[in-house]
Amino acid sequence: MRSLRSEDQRVPRARKLRRDTTDAERKLWLRLRELPMGSSHFRRQATIGPYFADFACHAKRLVIELDGGQHGDGPNAASDAKRDAYMRNSGYRVLRFWNNDVMQNIDGVMHVIAEAVSAPVPPTPDPSPPLRGGRGNRTAEV
Repeated sequence: MRSLRSEDQRVPRARKLRRDTTDAERKLWLRLRELPMGSSHFRRQATIGPYFADFACHAKRLVIELDGGQHGDGPNAASDAKRDAYMRNSGYRVLRFWNNDVMQNIDGVMHVIAEAVSAPVPPTPDPSPPLRGGRGNRTAEV
């Protein structure tokens, strides 16, 4: 029997994305690893639903996205807004930085990230639908 993970087609894609990192992603990754482990554990190209987050800290419900110039407008901006909405609806906070901010002002970027990591974790949205007829009184729909 195959495990669910081996059947998940996102895993090979995430591995490829981790291999093909940009200079900005590499630079930020090295700095993220310096954060105290008790407060954060970031993953690169983490899957969240159908999407890949550049960096995600699941315990802190935080996603970090790095954007190049192609994200400024047009279809990429609309796609980014849709994905951000999905992640926010899944209980994540999303921080976006331009690649050139990471390359030229990594200390400023890390300051913003450190503040987000130290902030209280937002409550996870409750995915369970309300029960009909009150707690424990499920009624069959006909």
